[in-house]
Amino acid sequence: MKRQLSILQVSTADIGGGAERIAWNLHHIYRARGHCAWLAVGRKRSDDPDVLLIPNQDQCRGWSRFWWGLHSRLQSLDGRMRGARPLSRLAHVLADPGAMVDGYRGVEDFRFPGTWQLLKLTTQPPDVVHCHNLHGDYFDLRAISMLSHQVPMILTLHDEWLLTGHCACTLGCERWKTGCGACPDLTIYPAVRRDATQYNRQRKQSIYAKSRLYVATPSWWLMQRVQQSTLVPGMVDARVVPNGVDLSVFHSADKQAARAALGIPHETKVLLFAAYGIRQNIFKDYKTMRAAVGLVAHHLHGQTVLFIGLGENAPSEQIGKAEIRFVPYQKDLGTVARFYQAADVYLHAARADTFPNTVLEALACGTPVVASSVGGIPEQIEDGVTGFLVPPGDASAMAACIEQLLSDGILRQRFAAAAAEATRRRFDLNRQVNSYLAWYEEIIANNRSWAASAAESRSKHG
Repeated sequence: MKRQLSILQVSTADIGGGAERIAWNLHHIYRARGHCAWLAVGRKRSDDPDVLLIPNQDQCRGWSRFWWGLHSRLQSLDGRMRGARPLSRLAHVLADPGAMVDGYRGVEDFRFPGTWQLLKLTTQPPDVVHCHNLHGDYFDLRAISMLSHQVPMILTLHDEWLLTGHCACTLGCERWKTGCGACPDLTIYPAVRRDATQYNRQRKQSIYAKSRLYVATPSWWLMQRVQQSTLVPGMVDARVVPNGVDLSVFHSADKQAARAALGIPHETKVLLFAAYGIRQNIFKDYKTMRAAVGLVAHHLHGQTVLFIGLGENAPSEQIGKAEIRFVPYQKDLGTVARFYQAADVYLHAARADTFPNTVLEALACGTPVVASSVGGIPEQIEDGVTGFLVPPGDASAMAACIEQLLSDGILRQRFAAAAAEATRRRFDLNRQVNSYLAWYEEIIANNRSWAASAAESRSKHG
């Protein structure tokens, strides 16, 4: 039996979107397997005692402490209370007025003092610190130089932010390779007010150069970008560890039973897309999906087509014989799985995507996927076997693939079986967990050798 590990993960929130769910799933399985597992977050939304709020407010006194406390409470309400995010930013500015100066200059905000206390949060020293998204107004990136020399630090990239002067997705811009500056779009999340992108990238480069980092990505596409980035001088090792999906929740099930539970008619052709803020999400491509659905409805005479947009509360639309129905974000994963199980085809048009969980969840539920061939998506879908890949922005190509699957039940069943089998083989959450745990063991052993060598060198020269 392998020894018990102490694992501290760091994430924007315990409950949230794709990256947050990955950290949350790993946290729970590590603990279930008998490891000491903690999750340090900027926003705590659960009552899990092993989820630790990063104490930015505890490092201050009086006025600052009050506003930091309010900042943390408002962050925990983000997504549940309208206006919570801008109010939390205002509280941050009042807690640390320097943040306002940085914001005015376009400098990325690293003023989160609780980060430096990260290793004091746990009841025993962690063997590893595993960080996920470090943007989102909660983490001081400057601390990783110090932290990574005290304990092995793994960075799992879920987007490109660590490589750029401000944006989480570069959307085709290659300036991050040569220094940023003259940014073509300052509004891409996380947005900045002025173009300090060259300075921001240089600051990150300086931080990495003084660090010892183990870097993971879910896709080879993103790893190739890492290998061309400012992260390289600080990297000790790098691995591609694909995201996993919980097959106890996301699995094939009786389609008609799923439809009955959701109130969807038996004979309807059902298409599905799931994302946060579907219509206004600049990284997704709702316009192309909408156009494709319209073409499908026009060509499939006499058949009712329903396109469900899961993740937004908005009025329904009608395009010919196609209905576009929006469904608000669902917290219960069993309900989310039921939507995948009820669908004939899952659509995923995107301008950029690293390794979307939703594609894996659809495949796990035996739902063929038609998706844009961008980012890491081609590593998820076996084109012509578990789904179809189409050029980004090509509504006609997407519509043709959808029609092929909707019109040929035997083909659709073959794709469905292949999708579920491929997910079990390649993207089981336990496979992801095993990969990380084995790597942790290797990292810990290597770090002990490095520390011993460093101590011996200091002794010889001291």
